[in-house]
Amino acid sequence: MVEQRVAQPRSYLEIPREWEQVGVRHVGAFVTSETFRRPDGRLVTWSSRVHRKRGRGSFSGSTWWAPHALAWWIGVLFIVGSACFAVGALPGYLAWVGYEADALTFFVGSLFFTSAALLQHIEVAVAPRTAGTVERSVGPPRLGIEPRRIDWWAVAVQLVGTVYFNTTTFAALAHDLDAQQARRLIWTPDALGSICFLVASELAFAEVGHRLVSWMPRRRDWQITALNMAGSIAFGASAIGSFVLPKTGAPASVWLTNMGTLVGAVCFLVGAVLLLYERTDAADAPETATRA
Repeated sequence: MVEQRVAQPRSYLEIPREWEQVGVRHVGAFVTSETFRRPDGRLVTWSSRVHRKRGRGSFSGSTWWAPHALAWWIGVLFIVGSACFAVGALPGYLAWVGYEADALTFFVGSLFFTSAALLQHIEVAVAPRTAGTVERSVGPPRLGIEPRRIDWWAVAVQLVGTVYFNTTTFAALAHDLDAQQARRLIWTPDALGSICFLVASELAFAEVGHRLVSWMPRRRDWQITALNMAGSIAFGASAIGSFVLPKTGAPASVWLTNMGTLVGAVCFLVGAVLLLYERTDAADAPETATRA
């Protein structure tokens, strides 16, 4: 009787023909980590997020100033966007600056979110396609659809969510909407954006932990994705609180709306600051090669 070997799921990596896959970690159909044995007997372990963050010299320069690095811009843009949302939701800010300025603060913040999310999509597209050193990665970016990649889904869904937040914050600039218009133009895209953020955060969290739920608080990437998950949950609570009541046209809970937005923005802000540290951490976290 011939024993049939079940094929292991594969990532998007292009590996040398003589390398042998000896281990794989995945979440559903998404491969998050692979281990290969090279002809010399050494084992090479590849991890999706670490591999992407090491792409094309992105870790060069200092933690706080590296405008040549794509990952640095991602962190900075998320910091500014999160800060805008946090300031806009601060108690007393609305009364101090007025409705128009407060709404504009949120809209500007949403544009920074979308810019950062777009750069994240590019970061995924230009990730090295081979295991090993970054220098071996050549070729143009691939900006198409890559349904086999958990990181592609995470950044794509988040990008859609930021566009929904662009829509809802832009509509909120008009303060003369009736209840039906407010629910359709402001609350609906807000709710859809919050759902997108929740889905994207869970995908990113699973990519790091290699399963749907994990506990690795000492790892920087886990801290970032956990903070983003907490922020997305808080934004979801804010969306629930901002549901427009049909009879009055007022939000269901102004307190929940503001508190959810503030807490979520602070979580995103701290996570974005940690992104700057993760960028330089990547220089010390190459794909590992050990003796079998």
